[in-house]
Amino acid sequence: MTTVRVETADGLGLHAEIHGDGPPVLFSTGFCQTSENFRGQVDPLVAAGYRVILWDYRGHGRSDAPEDPSFYSMDRVVDDLSRVLRAGAGDRPAVLAGLSFGGLASLHFTLGQPERTSALLLIASGPGFKKPEAQARWEAMTERTALRLEARGFDGYIAGSAGPSAIGTRPDLPLAVAAGRAIEAQTPRAVACFGRHVTGPCPTVIDDLARVVAPALVLVGAEDQAFLRASEVMEARLPNATRVVIPEGGHCVNLEEQAAFDREVTKFLAGLPDSAGS
Repeated sequence: MTTVRVETADGLGLHAEIHGDGPPVLFSTGFCQTSENFRGQVDPLVAAGYRVILWDYRGHGRSDAPEDPSFYSMDRVVDDLSRVLRAGAGDRPAVLAGLSFGGLASLHFTLGQPERTSALLLIASGPGFKKPEAQARWEAMTERTALRLEARGFDGYIAGSAGPSAIGTRPDLPLAVAAGRAIEAQTPRAVACFGRHVTGPCPTVIDDLARVVAPALVLVGAEDQAFLRASEVMEARLPNATRVVIPEGGHCVNLEEQAAFDREVTKFLAGLPDSAGS
């Protein structure tokens, strides 16, 4: 493993890790999560011949976590992703893998720099909300999370109602325990700023999906009711998408059903033109 400190355009330091060699796969997490949420994918994909890149958003994990709201915007996060990709893959196009908000961020990046995306792995994700009332409900929910973090921090966060979306419905799994510890070690005010100024108001890309021509695997857990419909929309609107539903999986399907998740991802990657075996 190589640990990299990636400098942002506004002078922050982002934590990133590079594992293995071969075609690069960059994993972006959901809101509030850290790179530990994808720790379980490192060894299987490296063994299959891929370079795995993990990173923490600004305000998350081991990246710098300013508590000033002016450091947080979607444009800055997309530029951060670009810089991490450059550090981990150079000029080589990469598979962008993202869970929940990470999938939406990957779509935003791909629409702006399609030549740098070889494929997309969209996990428990969606294209954003087209209807204003749905967007308003989402922003209100994100605001409640931000207020909770500012008032009480991460104390009891994993054990509460946020647990299933943060570490999954099987919290005793070793990977889930490690992911939970990393989440609870974060700076609450910084994560709240990210939610309020990035995740909540993130623009929809639903009308732009037809322009995303890269191969895409849309992967969702059968128990993830909030994102099943969104996965159907992306399958229908993305020109080159395949949708897979993993039985018994919830929102954190990579933690809850790791073997099935890794199997589907490895199968998808092996079918790409720039696969490890080609």
